[in-house]
Amino acid sequence: MGLTLTHFVVLGAVLFCIGLYGALTKRNAVAILMSIEIMLNAVNITLIAFSFFNHVKPYANLLTGQIFAIFIITVAAAEAALALAMIIAIYRKRQTVDVGEIDMLKW
Repeated sequence: MGLTLTHFVVLGAVLFCIGLYGALTKRNAVAILMSIEIMLNAVNITLIAFSFFNHVKPYANLLTGQIFAIFIITVAAAEAALALAMIIAIYRKRQTVDVGEIDMLKW
């Protein structure tokens, strides 16, 4: 018995739930960023699995899932760079990365 589409979908769902749990429960900005990256990678796994197991004739040879995954990886890299720059700037100003104490936008 080999790997099927169900295995990859379940793996993607579990990874997405782990990332969502981390993003909602953690107070450290770096941990929240890492959780968001886990969610994006879960989406990548699902997209590539759907593309790999697609056997519909006109679309079977297209690399749509892989292209979307590369796009998501690019967006995730840009998001990580921007978020890390913001976290470093906030840490220099506030000496903390706790999102509960970051209230610069409050009146």
